Amino acid sequence: MDGIAAWPREGMGVIGSSLGGFYATYIANVRDCRAVLLNPAVDPARDLAKYIGEQTSWHDPQERFFFEPRFVDELRALDAGELRHPEKYFAVIAKGDELLDWREMTARYKGCRIKLLEGSDHALTDFELHIEEVFGFLGLT
Repeated sequence: MDGIAAWPREGMGVIGSSLGGFYATYIANVRDCRAVLLNPAVDPARDLAKYIGEQTSWHDPQERFFFEPRFVDELRALDAGELRHPEKYFAVIAKGDELLDWREMTARYKGCRIKLLEGSDHALTDFELHIEEVFGFLGLT
């Protein structure tokens, strides 16, 4: 949070996709700002706990790294819990997400503005169709 401490709260907004959506939820809840969440991870501590140990990078199988148990603990510590101002969240969720369950995402963001896409995918490859609505929600249009 130190890195964003000086950001002006008035007009501040965050956008995050997947794990970034989890982080954006935390920041928005703490800083009381708007957030746009694109297929957001709901419980990454649970989902990533099974990957503790040596892993390979998806983009380069020759690149190895070690995923430590403390990383899961750090994710647990960042769970935002109940959202203080659900009206400040806009979740774009694809039923076609091949990694995350759209039902879990919509349940997590109940009471928030949700755009539920019938198809699409985890990467929201049709994001350009939704960008104007995202900008409008953040007050950038």
